[in-house]
Amino acid sequence: MAVMDPEARRAENLLKRRARRIAKRLSEMYPAAECALTHKSALQLLVATILSAQCTDRRVNMVTPALFARYPDAAAFAAADPEELQQLIHSTGFFRNKTRSILGACQRIEDEYGGKVPDNMEDLLTLPGVARKTANVVLGTWFGKNEGVVVDTHVFRITYRLGLTPKKNPAFTERRLMALLPRPGWTDFSHRVILHGRALCPARNPACRSCALERMCRKNGVEPAAPPGRRALQRTS
Repeated sequence: MAVMDPEARRAENLLKRRARRIAKRLSEMYPAAECALTHKSALQLLVATILSAQCTDRRVNMVTPALFARYPDAAAFAAADPEELQQLIHSTGFFRNKTRSILGACQRIEDEYGGKVPDNMEDLLTLPGVARKTANVVLGTWFGKNEGVVVDTHVFRITYRLGLTPKKNPAFTERRLMALLPRPGWTDFSHRVILHGRALCPARNPACRSCALERMCRKNGVEPAAPPGRRALQRTS
């Protein structure tokens, strides 16, 4: 294990303090943050999270009521006709790959885990279609286990914008956030960043002046606003 020199250790400690101030402010802004995917069981959350890849949570929540009524448990999903399942989830996109993942995961849940979704990272990662993001969603949201930080597109983009993580890849972002933030808050932090991305901090034209994080934000990748005169000229040109 590499030993940090004093300057690097000091910089890391400063970053940790800033990360925790940001997490505290987010908790004040979004005190009731929770997973946006509608679910009533670990299996429903697992399936909804698989469906959410490259799709909005809103769209997934429109699809899952009929889906969960048709397939109430892992056994029903495992025995599903692939073409019928594809039709039910078609509007979420990538429906063929998602069908394979859902069928494969539920078949393994039936065969290896007695029809119950595993409650640990090691076993979850053996399910087809399940990587760390999906496993972290299920573990943190349903089982209350903070094994990692959910890094979706919002978390990846906004933690870079805030200056907490470099823009490398989701796996690196997760490791950095785990190092910067207290473990009990990992799941809630992700939920709050996701809500923040939807409410105030989209990829384009973030509402920086309305944001309580503005003074703590590095605004990485945010283009400076055009002066008022130039905006008026652009509108009339």
